[in-house]
Amino acid sequence: METALRVVDTVKSFRETRLSALRPPQEFFDHNRLSRPADLNTAVQRISYNTRYFSGNYGLIVAVLAVYALITNPLLLISLGFLIGGFAAINKWAPEPMQVGEHVVTQKSLYTALFVIGLPLLWWSSPLGTFFWLVGASGVLILAHASVIEPGIESEYASAEGV
Repeated sequence: METALRVVDTVKSFRETRLSALRPPQEFFDHNRLSRPADLNTAVQRISYNTRYFSGNYGLIVAVLAVYALITNPLLLISLGFLIGGFAAINKWAPEPMQVGEHVVTQKSLYTALFVIGLPLLWWSSPLGTFFWLVGASGVLILAHASVIEPGIESEYASAEGV
């Protein structure tokens, strides 16, 4: 029960921090604010401001790309489901040793079997390639968007608010 309450609190805090930072699509895809940065310094300033300002939207982009990567790599989805489901099943139904015929099956032997089958399956599904694709694709999209969107007028007053 305590775990369920912690999960609910975590979801609430996530909703309050990240989802409240989502900007409307009209602002995120505002084609009137598109322009090529004049130099590298301008691009870095834009990236610095826009990554803070659109952080919720960029987090959503990373989440959508992660779901896409899992859907397009079914073997990775199966191997993760096998490992996570195996952990859950062992913890729920086999906390105590069982007698099966002449053998005693312990939780340790079940975890060993899960690792012997699950880790090669996970390795074969190339999680590192998927992870680096996710980092590269989201990095390119986020940096490209952040560098070509001009900061709004509110960015001019952001430094004055701190004074």
